[in-house]
Amino acid sequence: MGQNSVRGEGTRGRVPHARELGWDESLYGDEGERGPGDRPAGAPAPGDRRSDSPSAGKGDTSGPGRSDGEGRASHRRKGPRRRAKKSGKRKILRWVAATLSFLILGTAAAGYLYYQHLNDNLRGGHRAGGDSGVKKAAPNALGDTPLNILLIGSDDRSDDKNVALGGGKNERNRKPLADVQMLLHISADRKNANIVSIPRDTIVKIPKCTGEKGETYAATTTDPINDTLARGGPGCTLTTWESLTGVYIDHWMMVDFAGVVAMADEVGGVPVCVKTGVHDRSTRLVKGGSGLKLKEGTTEIKGEQALQWLRTRHAFGNDQNRAKAQHMYMNGMMEKLQKQNAWTDTGRLMGLAETATEALQVSDEIRSVTKLFDLSMQLKNVKLDRLTTATVPTTEWSQDNNKLVMVPSAAEKMWAMLRDDVAFDKNGDPAGAKPTASAKPKPQGPTAAAPATLAVMVVNGTGGDGAAPTEGRAGAMEQTLQGKGFTKADASRNAEPRKDTVIKYPKSGGDQGKADALSVAKALGLPDSAVRADATAQSITLVIGADWREGATYKKPTSKEGDLPVGADDKVDCMDVYSVYRWDGKS
Repeated sequence: MGQNSVRGEGTRGRVPHARELGWDESLYGDEGERGPGDRPAGAPAPGDRRSDSPSAGKGDTSGPGRSDGEGRASHRRKGPRRRAKKSGKRKILRWVAATLSFLILGTAAAGYLYYQHLNDNLRGGHRAGGDSGVKKAAPNALGDTPLNILLIGSDDRSDDKNVALGGGKNERNRKPLADVQMLLHISADRKNANIVSIPRDTIVKIPKCTGEKGETYAATTTDPINDTLARGGPGCTLTTWESLTGVYIDHWMMVDFAGVVAMADEVGGVPVCVKTGVHDRSTRLVKGGSGLKLKEGTTEIKGEQALQWLRTRHAFGNDQNRAKAQHMYMNGMMEKLQKQNAWTDTGRLMGLAETATEALQVSDEIRSVTKLFDLSMQLKNVKLDRLTTATVPTTEWSQDNNKLVMVPSAAEKMWAMLRDDVAFDKNGDPAGAKPTASAKPKPQGPTAAAPATLAVMVVNGTGGDGAAPTEGRAGAMEQTLQGKGFTKADASRNAEPRKDTVIKYPKSGGDQGKADALSVAKALGLPDSAVRADATAQSITLVIGADWREGATYKKPTSKEGDLPVGADDKVDCMDVYSVYRWDGKS
């Protein structure tokens, strides 16, 4: 056949939006494929009578003043060379267009595939392993809330890489423990941040947890906090922290031995310091040791050496000092990342993204590159002098001097500062640190119902700090409420231990339910932030927390910025080394 069997085959249509893209439309559209002397099949030549003559289409195809044969012969004699040149140009243009299209589409496809590759690297898991009863903090006057992320270091030895780095071939089948646990708190205004550690051997109450496969673990009261990872995974560790602190934790991130090594290598080394040379090794009395071997002074550590630093305990004396060393590492990494412009340098971001997505396991709601990037940006503007590292003060456990318990008063003071978003440092700007209530006017809601019409359940939760609950507290507050006109107030016989006092109202109550609950809060002197919607609440419920053990009017405990308990702020310039593990730098 002399013609293509499919209409349009062998031709290219006009490139969409060619002119908007800055391309010469005449080079890429249908007109660009034809020279001035060429015409589409079936189109009349200039001067051809077929286009306007009454006889067009009836066999008269001759040009004016010449026979049909002469006209065609003349055209054939002049056309081939000119067409050959134009055909060559058209082929070049086709190749240019095809190459550009390939590069544009190829780049887009490669970007998408790489994005998918990074997402596929990530491993996830449930955010929580149980119900702590802790709710997210109420927004400040500007509508912002703090961000809390639990950072977990696992001693998992289930694969060859981790066994090679951490030893313990006989522990391949043992469930991993949470050897490192740090809560990263970023303030609502994103101007300061805190990193708080609980030593791994601290005895705590571990709540009932459910694992990823649906298995359940009963609550315990005499197990160390690092057992939480083996009792339902990182979600159980998060739920335990929420139960201990009363702080809502948004996400968790977990890294194993191999991940620590990979991240340290990607950053290019993290600066740490020891006052004398150190060699953490087995001794006659104490077996084991991380193998860390450093000369006196500052060293940039990476790879396996970074892992050894984070795992060293004997040479630094105890778990509390190991937390100091870990915090020194965290501070050094933050400093290094900021110096590298890691949040703005595309090359650094690509490298960090590749390594981080392979190294980290994260809670499901942030299991994407985009969400992790957005999360990392929350730290971008925190200055190093506003990043505080701290360890909750502990003492020896009476039943086993190798275990620890938190000092209740010191721990509660720290948890209250986190709950109230009070900075651990004193380097903020007092004039503009906190938004004022006038920054965003409160919307007007419905009017609260009359107090005498509102049913209020009163629950004793004063045992939420680990101490014995205050007996008769619910009954006393029932009488207080009735005296203020809430005649339907009733004390519950059930307990609901919690750190902070809250007033819950049925979520189905909407704005009216909230207005009614706020009227109860106002009568008792409670802040608006104590009022929360709850899908399980049957009526307005006042849960009296450990922060309100006495008195008829609530007095919110006040925390000052930088007013940490003695011994909590553990930032040091250089680590002390226990005498047995000092090294002269020669042998």
